[in-house]
Amino acid sequence: MNDWPRSEKKRRKAPPISKRSVAILLATSLFCGCTVGPNYRKPAVQVPTVYHGASENMQAQAVSYADLPWWQVFRDSVLQELIRTALKQNYDLQLATERITAARAQLTVTRSDQFPQVDASSVATDGKFFSGGFPAKTRYGTYAADAVFQLDLFGQLRRATEAARAQLLSTQYAQKTEIVTLVSDVASDYFSLLALDLQLQITRDTVETQQDAVKLTTLRVEHGVATRLDVLQAQQVLDTANAQIPELERQIAQLEDAISILSGDYPHGVARGRKLVDQPIPPEVPPGLSSSLLARRPDIFQAEQNLIAANAQIGVAKAAFFPQISLTGSGGGAAGRATVFSTLLNSNLGTWSYGAQVTAPIFEAGRLRGNLRAAQSQQRQQLIAYKQAIQGAFRDVSDALIGYEKYHNVRVEQEITVKDLQDAVQHLSHALPRRHRHLPRGP
Repeated sequence: MNDWPRSEKKRRKAPPISKRSVAILLATSLFCGCTVGPNYRKPAVQVPTVYHGASENMQAQAVSYADLPWWQVFRDSVLQELIRTALKQNYDLQLATERITAARAQLTVTRSDQFPQVDASSVATDGKFFSGGFPAKTRYGTYAADAVFQLDLFGQLRRATEAARAQLLSTQYAQKTEIVTLVSDVASDYFSLLALDLQLQITRDTVETQQDAVKLTTLRVEHGVATRLDVLQAQQVLDTANAQIPELERQIAQLEDAISILSGDYPHGVARGRKLVDQPIPPEVPPGLSSSLLARRPDIFQAEQNLIAANAQIGVAKAAFFPQISLTGSGGGAAGRATVFSTLLNSNLGTWSYGAQVTAPIFEAGRLRGNLRAAQSQQRQQLIAYKQAIQGAFRDVSDALIGYEKYHNVRVEQEITVKDLQDAVQHLSHALPRRHRHLPRGP
């Protein structure tokens, strides 16, 4: 290399960097900048591998009954119409939808700070006055335009946009949570209403049966095979059944009011479809894998988006410690004419200017540090809320599985009890004399 001619060495030197290249590099570095604050990382949460209260056959199935749409789960035409009406008219769902609109508008407002802001104004005048005792006319107009662009060197505006976008997604997941809750509430109240209808019918049948029992016991007293105490006990059972009817009717009316409000209407009666005993029995309820719960519940997604927004707000608070640079520019002019002593005078004037403004915090009396601590505390609160939402989701599933399994066992035992009572009634019917088997109903 040292043996090369001097001219060759000069020819191979790197070309000098032009002023234009330097300006481009500086402008690129100014516009790109950096982003302070922590980047979001999904927190690691330990979740159970199995559901508490679920049997082994439930744990083994991966396809969940919850994956089915509600119109396939609830196969009652009246219930389906109630749910459709609620999805259209429920006020809580309408509020959740409007919050999405507001959050989308707020995202547009926040994101607009990343772009130049340009304002324009103009003024036109037309007047007459006297100059030195002689009339004069004037007509002129002024116009001006101002532009301001804040350089996002430390990512304050980008972090604010990130937080606003996360808030928008949070409101969207809140709407989905409201839809799931609304469908569940309407269906739950509807089936509770059918259960109360069935219970009321059973109670009325019990009253009729117990009236026959009182008459039968009275006949037994007349024939000397029962005592007055037996009649009083049978009458007590009849009085208890009669007292249950108004209470059941009260519960039915209030439940109809609840369904009406969920449907976005004033309280009124609710139509019924199939009776409770005629409703199709759903299949076994396999909950699916534990990890799939995190990808299905909208309330968990909502809590995570709140966490993302709070995490971005830390960057906004940290960027406030650094200088803020704004580029400004303005331009304008004036044009018009004046008539003095029958002489026409025209004028035209234009001006423009540009500059940069730098503001840096020097003494804020702890305001910036307080904002940063508040943002960090808010982020920790949302992290706790996120973990709490996951914990609550697993509790909901566990409670549902325990209730499903135990209520199933209760139903099996009740069916056995009903069969035993039917056998006892048949045995008593055969044991009674023929003339006592058919008694008139009613008082």
